[in-house]
Amino acid sequence: MSSSSPASVKCVDQWLEKLYKCEILPEENVKTMCKKAKEIFSSESNVQTVSTPVTICGDIHGQFYDLMELFKMGGRVPDTNYLFMGDYVDRGYHSVETISLLLALKIRYPHRITILRGNHECRTSTQVYGFYDECMLKYGNSEIWRHFTDLFDYLPLTALVGGSIFCLHGGLSPSIDSLDHIRILDRIQEVPHEGAICDLLWSDPQERTGWRSSARGAGFEFGMDVSETFVHTNCLSMVSRAHQMVMDGYNWCHAGHVLTVFSAPNYCYRCGNQAAILEVGEESDTFRLTQFEHASGLQGRENIPKSLPDYFL
Repeated sequence: MSSSSPASVKCVDQWLEKLYKCEILPEENVKTMCKKAKEIFSSESNVQTVSTPVTICGDIHGQFYDLMELFKMGGRVPDTNYLFMGDYVDRGYHSVETISLLLALKIRYPHRITILRGNHECRTSTQVYGFYDECMLKYGNSEIWRHFTDLFDYLPLTALVGGSIFCLHGGLSPSIDSLDHIRILDRIQEVPHEGAICDLLWSDPQERTGWRSSARGAGFEFGMDVSETFVHTNCLSMVSRAHQMVMDGYNWCHAGHVLTVFSAPNYCYRCGNQAAILEVGEESDTFRLTQFEHASGLQGRENIPKSLPDYFL
């Protein structure tokens, strides 16, 4: 926040103090936070440039205490630079606290953390998979949900790390051949049901060659030939993406051209999977994958009313 006054820095530090303790912010603070974050995201590109070193993370899905485990493994902002590849809300019990913490960190350290859009950062998914209900439960109205989902429209779609690692939530699109095609998209909108933006947030790699419709009902499944062509055409070393739960927390496919990173351990508090982060060094071709387990104990769930739906997919 180099351009901000000391008073505003102090204000955000007070937010962070509460949020690190998994306490929700007052409604007026959330509105201010969303407004400030929107200003920052508005200046960022559809293909946001990210310098190395940086730690790349996958889905979090409201698992706040597991996000704290992630920070224990990788270090906290600003000591470590982070790139999160989407899906901060829905399914977990603390989506409000999770997205609030990440946004507050973005405001406080805008060049130390990059936050991309996932397929759950939209109005339609959050009304079905828990975030809307959580906002209603914790704030008593839908205004906070509206402020968050309006902000989601401004999140960057993809990032380019060290000039060679292409990062996004979902996968490739038959409408997109080059990064320049992504740069000219109008992203300030609800995630469409089809088209390039939808594909970038919803698609998955597959073993077969070529393209096929996705069983998810949105996006596509794409083969190794597609990945190889995209990586070669755009002079990339690999595609890093999230979106799929993998038991080891990470999974290489397409002969090393595509890496899935998933950062929600014991997904939905029952899947038993490990989580992982991708730590990229000063040179983008030096990196390591670090696994971590879910947080011990009840993770704050003892205070969750039974009326909160236990969403799971």
